[in-house]
Amino acid sequence: MVITRATEYAIRAVLHLAKQPKGEIVYKRDICEEQGITPAFLTKILQPLIRAGIVGSQRGVGGGFLLLKDPAEVTMLDVVKAEEGPLYLNHCLVEPQTCTRDLFCPVHGAWREIREEMMASLQRYTFAELVARENVNNK
Repeated sequence: MVITRATEYAIRAVLHLAKQPKGEIVYKRDICEEQGITPAFLTKILQPLIRAGIVGSQRGVGGGFLLLKDPAEVTMLDVVKAEEGPLYLNHCLVEPQTCTRDLFCPVHGAWREIREEMMASLQRYTFAELVARENVNNK
C-alpha cells in the first residue's frame, strides 16, 4: 500500500502551516514554492482538509490558508483520513460478511490487527511533534 501523492503533499502542506504562528494566513504561492506543489494541485488537496475543519482558507487579496486547529491536535491519521477516506487494507474489512471465510479466516483477523496498529501509529504523530522533529533534524 502506498499513499497517494495528494496525501503526501497534504501532509507536507499541513506541516508547513503547523510551523506558522497560530492563526497566521500563509499565501498559496509560499506553500507551493516551499513544498514544490503546483497552485491548482494545492487547492485540490486542501479541499478535503477544509471540509474536515483542519485547514481554513481566506479568499481575495491577502488570502491564503491557515491551520484551524492547534498542531498538537492534528495527527497524521486526521490528514490521511481526510484525503483517502477510511483505511481498510483489505475488502474483507470494509463490510462484514462480504467474505464467506470471515468467521474462521486467520488472515481476516491479521488484517484487522494490522489496520488497528497502523491507525494507532498514525494517530500518535501530531503535527506539533513533526515540527519539533524537523527542528531537531535541521540543527
